[in-house]
Amino acid sequence: MKKILAINGSYREGGVTDQILDHFEYAANTFDMQIETAVLRNLHIEFCTNCRRCTQEAGRKPGTCIHEDEMNTLIQKIENADFYVFASPTNMYSSTALFRRFLERLVVYGYWPWSKNAPEFRKEGDARKKAILVSSCAAPGFMGRYFSDTLKSLKSAAKLVGADSVGTLFVGLVGKERSPRLSDKNIREIKSLAMKLI
Repeated sequence: MKKILAINGSYREGGVTDQILDHFEYAANTFDMQIETAVLRNLHIEFCTNCRRCTQEAGRKPGTCIHEDEMNTLIQKIENADFYVFASPTNMYSSTALFRRFLERLVVYGYWPWSKNAPEFRKEGDARKKAILVSSCAAPGFMGRYFSDTLKSLKSAAKLVGADSVGTLFVGLVGKERSPRLSDKNIREIKSLAMKLI
């Protein structure tokens, strides 16, 4: 059975991002795929200190971080997954600080010895995996997609772990209610996106 790993960078339990990933889970089960969601707000993940120790080790596998926290387990889950869903709401024109912290810790996927001017991506040249990118925002969806940095953060995460985006979902106008719900159209879009991972 193929495995999907979803990364949830939302602060709000039961918010739009949680709802989207709940529907992804339902769709994945319908297509006989296994999905696990890593909810970043529930994980102990330290900030990257930019010491670059993890980038000194050559090889295709991720480097070893100095921090002994739950990111190490999450890296193993990333390695074992066949597909990904990267999800973060848009806050102040970018992804959440939760997602940014996760993204910075993906530096383990770079090989950057002190003698080099720039890093090499460890997954460069490997067979590419598929990823779906998900966000929500108070603005209309097309504006959030093109006028915020959220999509750039989500794409960066996918690239670092060796994946290419095969679809995106940007749910807009979610700031008009205290507890917004997904529309039927959103749910159909989620099912359609899940099919792209098959």
